[in-house]
Amino acid sequence: MFPLTVENKHVAQLLLSTGTCPRCIFRFCGVDFHAPYKLPYKELLRELQKFLEAEEDELVSEVPNPPPKKIRLQEPEDQIDGMDSLSQNGEGKLSVTEDGSSSSKNSNLNVCNVCLGILQDFCEKEFIKKVCQKVEASGFEFTNLVLSVSFPPQLSVREHAAWLLVKQEMGELIFMLFRKQSLSLGRNDIVQLKEAYKWITHPLFSEELGVPIDGKSLFEVSVVFAHPETVEDCHFLRAICPDCFKPAKNKQSVFTRMAVMKALNKIKEEDFCKQFPCPPNSPKAVCTVLEIECAHGAVFVAGRYNKYSRNLPQTPWIIDGERKLESSVEELISDHLLKVFKAESFNFSSSGREDVDVRTLGNGRPFAIELVNPHRVHFTSQEIKELQQKINNSSNKIQVRDLQLVTREAIGHMKEGEEEKTKTYSALIWTNKAIQRKDIEFLDDIKDLNIDQKTPLRVLHRRPLAVRTRIIHSMETRYVDEHHFRLYLKTQAGTYIKEFVHGDFGRTKPNIGSLMDVTADILELDVESVDVDWPPALDD
Repeated sequence: MFPLTVENKHVAQLLLSTGTCPRCIFRFCGVDFHAPYKLPYKELLRELQKFLEAEEDELVSEVPNPPPKKIRLQEPEDQIDGMDSLSQNGEGKLSVTEDGSSSSKNSNLNVCNVCLGILQDFCEKEFIKKVCQKVEASGFEFTNLVLSVSFPPQLSVREHAAWLLVKQEMGELIFMLFRKQSLSLGRNDIVQLKEAYKWITHPLFSEELGVPIDGKSLFEVSVVFAHPETVEDCHFLRAICPDCFKPAKNKQSVFTRMAVMKALNKIKEEDFCKQFPCPPNSPKAVCTVLEIECAHGAVFVAGRYNKYSRNLPQTPWIIDGERKLESSVEELISDHLLKVFKAESFNFSSSGREDVDVRTLGNGRPFAIELVNPHRVHFTSQEIKELQQKINNSSNKIQVRDLQLVTREAIGHMKEGEEEKTKTYSALIWTNKAIQRKDIEFLDDIKDLNIDQKTPLRVLHRRPLAVRTRIIHSMETRYVDEHHFRLYLKTQAGTYIKEFVHGDFGRTKPNIGSLMDVTADILELDVESVDVDWPPALDD
């Protein structure tokens, strides 16, 4: 059933006579159900012609100021459906002339004066197929997708102009027709172009690719349209509302959709009509597809790592552009993940970090890696286990356990209450004075010792200067010889252990040296455990 009624005829007649496409006419008539928009374009033209020809005499008599132009619908035999038809200069499906006669040789390029062709051949199956071919060739793995479209900003200008035409020319009749039903036809009743486009194209994309369209999908297909007349159509807005068009670093043009909308909300209707034609002129060209891009949202892999080397940083150690060590924990893990997930890049995070000369033992340190724009995302638990084994076989400097896929939200558990967590360490300590067992035994009895640590000198270049209070929960000693003993500590996360031993020139108070009245230094340090219960332990 054709969606327009007799009340819509005057609007349809007016818009079609000025070069507006059938789907945009539906939008301006407030047709908010999907089915009519999905009809093939040629069929829409035929149905619209039948609708306008029916009771035409009555229609003309009803319109107080009928538009002077008459309409003639054409369907040239050599018409090409799909995207290519939009480049057939001079061959249009609709020709508007002053006297109603048709002209095939000199007819204008038939591009809608409101949507600039978006709701014409860019909605047809041929165009959808070409987009889908690019999607399938992109190499991404996906089971659903979200479609993102970006339209030229002047579409808002042209839609505004068309609306003012309807409002000005037909306002009185609209009022009379709708008054009896207590209805109104307002600017907000127009169906948004993007909504109509998605109503038409979503089923076609889904059918062609064999997957559902899902607004929550991590896989996004982005189609960006552009038009050569954007500046020409929008420049008057910048002259009237210059404060709305401020250059931005990441934008090639000041004429963004948001800037245009902001200006349209500020400009008075009479000022708009003086600067821009109502109805909008027929465009000289059709929209072009600037780019078709595919992207997949990041996926996250978590686990725990052990570090067995005293010559391996957690992250690449680069100073003044020069690499100091050939590898890092981050690289030894992420290099394998990047290859398997076919990702563009990654971001590494962990529950704290150890110095280059510190080992991490026990159950290891929790870590998470964000894999950016991965092309492969679906893995079985067995494949993840095999990946973990591959990482572990590639180096004797690290080992990984509990490797698993996690959500972005789950990573928050790793950082949650980080400073309230505890960590245990073992340190080999040297003293300048000879010591006996009895000289260190008192340390075993100290519980929940509060220490004040001014930002250590060694990290002052990357950490703000501050005094932080930390807690040494417990200590346990093991005598080695008269100048060495091993100290086992359980501390609040974020404690600088090396500075707690040697004092950092008095910047950490108290410290082992001050407690024992000796000069103390740390020779070896190991992280024995990081007490963060994440990610969940997995069965071997």
